[in-house]
Amino acid sequence: MTNSSDRIGALRGLMAEAGLDAAAFIPGATFRYLTGGVFHVMERPTVLIVPRQGRPVVVLPDMEADSWTLLSCDAHVIRWRDEEGYAAAFAKAAELVEARRLGVEGLSMRVVEANALRAAFPGAELIDMQAWTLGLRAVKDDAEIACLRKAVAMAEAALTATLDEVDVGMSEQDVQRLMLQNILAQPVQGPVSPPLVLAGPSSAMPHGRAGSYRLKVGDALLFDFGVGAGGYRSDITRTVFIGDVSPEDRALYECVLAANTLGREIARPGLTAHALDDAVRGHLEASPYADYVVHKTGHGLGLDVHEAPQIIRGNHVELVAGNVITIEPGLYRPGRLGVRIEDDVLVTADGCESLSALPRELLVVG
Repeated sequence: MTNSSDRIGALRGLMAEAGLDAAAFIPGATFRYLTGGVFHVMERPTVLIVPRQGRPVVVLPDMEADSWTLLSCDAHVIRWRDEEGYAAAFAKAAELVEARRLGVEGLSMRVVEANALRAAFPGAELIDMQAWTLGLRAVKDDAEIACLRKAVAMAEAALTATLDEVDVGMSEQDVQRLMLQNILAQPVQGPVSPPLVLAGPSSAMPHGRAGSYRLKVGDALLFDFGVGAGGYRSDITRTVFIGDVSPEDRALYECVLAANTLGREIARPGLTAHALDDAVRGHLEASPYADYVVHKTGHGLGLDVHEAPQIIRGNHVELVAGNVITIEPGLYRPGRLGVRIEDDVLVTADGCESLSALPRELLVVG
């Protein structure tokens, strides 16, 4: 169960550091982190307002009020009905909360809610506090880690079942449908996005889309996917080959594998995200395949698939125990193949633990 009181208390500490009087959140990762609630983002605004002192306030459609009562988050509840509109509800919230500096998340706050807040809090300055909230969620507790372990285990079971059935002649979309069936065979919790399934030349597009291309002997076949458990998402990538693999493609694969291994060997508390990315990408850039490096080493993982800390040069934040990150080096040779090997990694007190355990050695299937 979400400990709303403790998490809101931690948020208030960050608000004090940032000089914020209050913070407002729409449904999404941080809203769920603070309240345990999962609500739709739709035409009817739902907003949680957390003052630096006093009870939080939630403005929500009347139709969502019963769902709110199931949560353990203590807050003033202001309901509004469709025929009334929401302006008066936001005005009532402003009577309960004084805010000249109001924090919002720049990556998720929509214009409709921002305008409603500006109308209810005239003269208030909306401050982007995304960096603070991402930092708040970056260190996972035991319950969060347990959810991530479950999400990883289900993803690995789905991929293992899929690889048993992959064969020459199947299309990317055929494999994607098979993969999705195997994902849904798991007790997943939360939204399920279509997995990335990219073969042959398409695998060289890091975030391409499955199409009608049919698998041929010698093709690389890249899977990038995850599933949810308690709202927490796994994010795993494996690249296999169909029927056979050329010595040239094997050498490229082994280079990526060495970079992945290096990242998992050096990740530890005190190492900066910059240093981790610099070492892993540096290995790829020192290889004959330097021109095929197109992205950073990884990112944080949790309620959002991409969250803090970003494992990228220039980010000098130190890793700490409880961070869960991806280590996902890749090489992409245009028109021929792409290889990415992605693991979900927990930073521990004295190093790290890979939550994902699928084999990383080159695998030929079909």
